Amino acid sequence: MDIIDEALAFEQQKLKSLSTSDRIEISRKAKSLILGLNELYKRKKDEQLMDIMKRLTAIKRKVEKRLNGKHLIANL
Repeated sequence: MDIIDEALAFEQQKLKSLSTSDRIEISRKAKSLILGLNELYKRKKDEQLMDIMKRLTAIKRKVEKRLNGKHLIANL
């Protein structure tokens, strides 16, 4: 259950004042955690694992949105 503890600790990280390299590192770490949790989920089918994966995916999307510059594009 080490990956679950690691994922929960990752969720508690602060996402303020990050450099671009920090954002890239966070995105990669989130992806690896999500994939690891997914392997566990395939075996156990535990809904708590799915909830953790959803929260990590939300963090990953938020960071990647900022990396890709979509925050600068106005809605048409």
